[in-house]
Amino acid sequence: MTHATKDTEVLIVGAGAGGLILALSLKEIGIQCRVYDAVPELTAVGVGINLLPHAVRELDELGLVPALDEVGIRTKDASYYNRFGQHIFTEPAGEAAGYPWPQFSLHRGDMQMVFLNAVRERLGEDSVVTGHRLTHVDLGDDTVTAHFIGPNGEDLPSVRASVLVGADGIKSALRKQFYPDEGDPLYSGLTIWRGATPMPPFLSGANTVRMGWMSVGKLMVYPIRNNIDGQGNQLMNFVATLERPRPDLYDWNAKGRLEDFFPTFKDWHFDFLDVPGMLQKTDPILIYPMVDRDPLPTWTFGRATLLGDAAHPMYPRGSNGAGQAILDARILAGSFKRHGVTDEALHEYDVTRVEATGKVVRMNRANPPDAILREVHERSGDKPFERLSDIVSDEELRAITERYKTVAGFQVDQLKRRRSLV
Repeated sequence: MTHATKDTEVLIVGAGAGGLILALSLKEIGIQCRVYDAVPELTAVGVGINLLPHAVRELDELGLVPALDEVGIRTKDASYYNRFGQHIFTEPAGEAAGYPWPQFSLHRGDMQMVFLNAVRERLGEDSVVTGHRLTHVDLGDDTVTAHFIGPNGEDLPSVRASVLVGADGIKSALRKQFYPDEGDPLYSGLTIWRGATPMPPFLSGANTVRMGWMSVGKLMVYPIRNNIDGQGNQLMNFVATLERPRPDLYDWNAKGRLEDFFPTFKDWHFDFLDVPGMLQKTDPILIYPMVDRDPLPTWTFGRATLLGDAAHPMYPRGSNGAGQAILDARILAGSFKRHGVTDEALHEYDVTRVEATGKVVRMNRANPPDAILREVHERSGDKPFERLSDIVSDEELRAITERYKTVAGFQVDQLKRRRSLV
């Protein structure tokens, strides 16, 4: 058995949602940890994100809901329309749906700063170390040693811990070490353009609306900040999706061009939303390939394991990626609380989360909530309908959303009954 002096008990690689929530959870149960991130400085990046009630329950247990209320919007409902502006389905969300916890729509950067500020306040300013890109790890019998390079490729001092958690995203260096032959993420055939711009509130003022369908253009729009200008306007987030050939390379920070997707949406004038006007005044526009990876048989090798997008990247079709990362973090912390920072704890976490998230990845491919739009698109032949009930029943539409909630772990009665994870 190898025994060595450790720099920290749990080393977390990646200061995204999963890594930061793990750090806060470990602090709560008295386990020392430190977070390392590749970027030289953590800043508010990205666009919109949704935190569903199963994630917000965990954030509430960490005392983060008041800070989220300062930056986000409590989502009230979700609506579905075809591309002709005909209403298909609306369901309540968050507290309006009977959850004891809200659903939040907010800017990803605002969310990350809430989590980061809490980590620095509770664990100390030196608890998050930037400018450290993980290259590889060495696995010992009861320790793991992480090797890093700096922003200019310079070697940095190695760090030793009892356990290393790779929460370093879809391009995870740890996952690459575990599975060197895996290759690129799997392209769905769909490309996403995203952006946010000031707009007047629409519908309930806290609605997540999905419109159209992939083959003819799908659009998701929701507000992520309230009253941004003293005139009642909101910062409105959009996600436009179209079928496109596989890109030559995956660039997660690429700027998109309006002309590459605008023609599809130029005539989408809804009673409640001027779609072309919203798109034309958005700057910048970001472009992403919609990708995921096949579920893995295990995330854990020796004293190192994966978490969040490093473990289970999924299509952004169920507003659930950040939520699943938060659940990973809380379940891992719960395993450490019961078993200590041990192999047994890592095994329990692995067995629990590999299976559960694999189901969500597959459900996001086949039947996430926006499958409601697919059913109407296909059954109507992409034509306006006279009566929706002639082509699909309200019960069928409701069943799609309930199945997804059950698989993802946030069906309302299921979530109310569940015990605390930590």
